[in-house]
Amino acid sequence: MRQLDNDVQSIYTMLSAIQGTQERHTNRLGELAVKVDSLDTKIDTLGARVDSLDTKIDTLATRVDSLDGKIDTVLALLRSDPED
Repeated sequence: MRQLDNDVQSIYTMLSAIQGTQERHTNRLGELAVKVDSLDTKIDTLGARVDSLDTKIDTLATRVDSLDGKIDTVLALLRSDPED
């Protein structure tokens, strides 16, 4: 009977240790979830900034294309024979 009591006590000790480990893991997972949420917010912010830069680059590309066309027109006029 004494051995059974010792075994039961050992089981309770192990269960208590397991419970402590699970609580630490739960706390750590909660901390990591907060960090992941923070990173998600930062990534969303960076994504918005990249989208804004992409729009600006598209605008600049359009303006460069327009200037390129105007320069081609000016060069064509300068190269043309004034007698035409």
